Amino acid sequence: MLDTGRLGDFSVQRMGLGAMQLPGPGVIGPPRDHDGAVEVLRHAVELGVDHIDTAQFYGPDVANALIREALHPYPDDLVLVSKVGVRRDASGGWLPWDRPEQLRQGIEENLTSLGVERLGAVNLRLMDAGHETGVPLDEQLDAMVAAREAGLIAGVGLSNVTAEQLRHALTRTPVVCVQNPYSVVDRTWQPVLDLCEEQGIAFVPFFPLGSGFGVTNVRDAPAVVAVAARRGATPAQVALAWLLAVSPLTLLIPGTSSAEHLEENMAAVTLELSAQDLTELDQARAGRH
Repeated sequence: MLDTGRLGDFSVQRMGLGAMQLPGPGVIGPPRDHDGAVEVLRHAVELGVDHIDTAQFYGPDVANALIREALHPYPDDLVLVSKVGVRRDASGGWLPWDRPEQLRQGIEENLTSLGVERLGAVNLRLMDAGHETGVPLDEQLDAMVAAREAGLIAGVGLSNVTAEQLRHALTRTPVVCVQNPYSVVDRTWQPVLDLCEEQGIAFVPFFPLGSGFGVTNVRDAPAVVAVAARRGATPAQVALAWLLAVSPLTLLIPGTSSAEHLEENMAAVTLELSAQDLTELDQARAGRH
């Protein structure tokens, strides 16, 4: 299994860290354990993580502040990736913030809060795959390209996109990464992964283990539980190892606010799934028995 992958011009470990779980419940407000969140970030880097995914709207304003407190000045090899296109309202709702000037503002706010002059990549996060908010995708892409040309970001990424949207975007700009929901039980966006493989684009699945946002808990899937029991691993490790095995272009960013879970996730890199394991896990897809 490959230990590293490409993220645009960068070579990164395939197991990174997502910062979404560092703020409080519902990705709102400060963490329950501030010092614990800081320690998770520092321990992740100690374990070799060199790719951290974040967003200014996590908290909002919380995740980036924690990253800066924990890790600034950053290691030379640390690649910070953020996303724009969304904001939070006072009740925690997710709202579009995706006009060209708002995207540029979002990028600049990320730079300021993280204390950097350039980000490794920024993802244009669409609200719902296949649905637009009235802002033409081409105008959004132009804003992302302008930010790259201004030296604010090293690469343009996309998040929550259809294969058709990705294919169109590639006519306007190189794309260094795509973030879509994808897991051993939810392969709805397999066509997007297939296109990433065709084009050599890093695929960064989010909700790889499920989530509190109405996503199926992957760790409860019978096939995942059975393979974990046979291999002496945890269900989370099996689910993450499957994502590493499914394509050499996958880069993982499981999130956690627990040092124990961080170590559990990192250990998935050493779990080599057998052909039998992979056959059984193919049955884990939702709706298959």
